[in-house]
Amino acid sequence: MRTFHKTVETFTPGAKTLPQKYFVADDIFAKERQNIFSREWLYVGHQSQSEHAGDYLLVEIAGESLIIVRDKKGQLHGFYNVCRHRGTRMCEEQRGQFANTIQCPYHAWTYGLDGRLLGTPHMEDVEGFDKAEHSLHAVSLTLWEGFIFVNLAEKPVPLVERFAPLEGKFSHWNLPKLRSAKTIEYDVRANWKLIFENYSECYHCPLVHPELSKLSPYDSAENDLCEGPFLGGFMPITRGNSLSLSGNACALPLGDIKAEDHHRVFYYSIFPNMLLSMHPDYVMVHQIWPRSPDRTLIVCDWFFHPDAFGRPDFKPADAIDFWDMTNRQDWHVCELSQQGIGSRAYKPGFYSPRESISAAWDREYLRAIGES
Repeated sequence: MRTFHKTVETFTPGAKTLPQKYFVADDIFAKERQNIFSREWLYVGHQSQSEHAGDYLLVEIAGESLIIVRDKKGQLHGFYNVCRHRGTRMCEEQRGQFANTIQCPYHAWTYGLDGRLLGTPHMEDVEGFDKAEHSLHAVSLTLWEGFIFVNLAEKPVPLVERFAPLEGKFSHWNLPKLRSAKTIEYDVRANWKLIFENYSECYHCPLVHPELSKLSPYDSAENDLCEGPFLGGFMPITRGNSLSLSGNACALPLGDIKAEDHHRVFYYSIFPNMLLSMHPDYVMVHQIWPRSPDRTLIVCDWFFHPDAFGRPDFKPADAIDFWDMTNRQDWHVCELSQQGIGSRAYKPGFYSPRESISAAWDREYLRAIGES
């Protein structure tokens, strides 16, 4: 079990928000797709959301449609949603279950759940055609703490190497065993970077989140990851037992959580598309998906201990409704920020010392896009 050690944060006086072009320009958005979302490891779901053979998720990344599916041996795979015959997209529903195979709806080319081409009507006499050479195009896929990550790069840095700074850090939360009780999608009219910058500070909490501020003081953050692709730390719960509408715990404790962590909420951003919020009795996770310079799809899941489901004291709505309210408060101010940043009057503003993690996130973003 890893003990929390606070790292002394370094705040650079004079640090400013990003220039306008990073929030509104089409060429910047295209560069992000190429340099970040086509090269980095991206969070797409949890292993419990594709539990049985044939269970699949459909994910859109950088304009590409991907099928995440579990095969008959229990192995997860990621494939481009592109038939090897004439390129037709084979799957349209966001989630579901394939019976035993994946079949193209155009000419019935059929693939195994492991991507192998199995059936090709009327192709027997085509000279030079070999089914073994026409499996579905795969993408790199691996698991981290039960979460599914994919990478579109041809030869990505192994995730175990990329995530080395996080090794063992969250193991006592038993994240792989958790199950989602609710998924909510938000269509936010704001640039995706504003979501991260907002998440990384509570300077705004007294005005924007009065309900949250009553349970967890806005100026109480202690951060242990202060530079690089992984940022964050904890805030104490000073009233009640959890962050919920009632202020009470709504489910069983998650795992082997240290005594002091039963009164803390941990917030971490994992570059470039994951927000991981760990409470004593549940975990909230956001997927961040840029759709245009001024639009972001956010997929939010609430995960609980598997033994909590069905118990009379299991009240997931207490947490879900609390954070759905808080999320919408955040998305509203992010949309207001987007509107203001689009003005000719906008100029980069100074960050306060309470926004040091937001400034650190900006630095990591500029490095990843190749402009540091």
